[in-house]
Amino acid sequence: MTRRRPRILHHEPSAVTWARERCGLTQRALAEAVGISEQLMSEIESGWRNATPSNLRKVAHVLNCPVVMLERKRFNDEGASDR
Repeated sequence: MTRRRPRILHHEPSAVTWARERCGLTQRALAEAVGISEQLMSEIESGWRNATPSNLRKVAHVLNCPVVMLERKRFNDEGASDR
């Protein structure tokens, strides 16, 4: 069985990485502060796993940023944001 990336991500992996690096944290340190494994944190940042809403809120709290900054932006068919 081949492992596949999720079709839809609820977070923006590069935004999570950028915010973490901006705070000077390693993946291990962020994972420990959030209460998840370093492996899961790595998979969230690489886009192999979706961050649950609860975990995304915890990540945002630890990184002192709004959750919306870490969320994936969604667009409708005309290309305009539906937010």
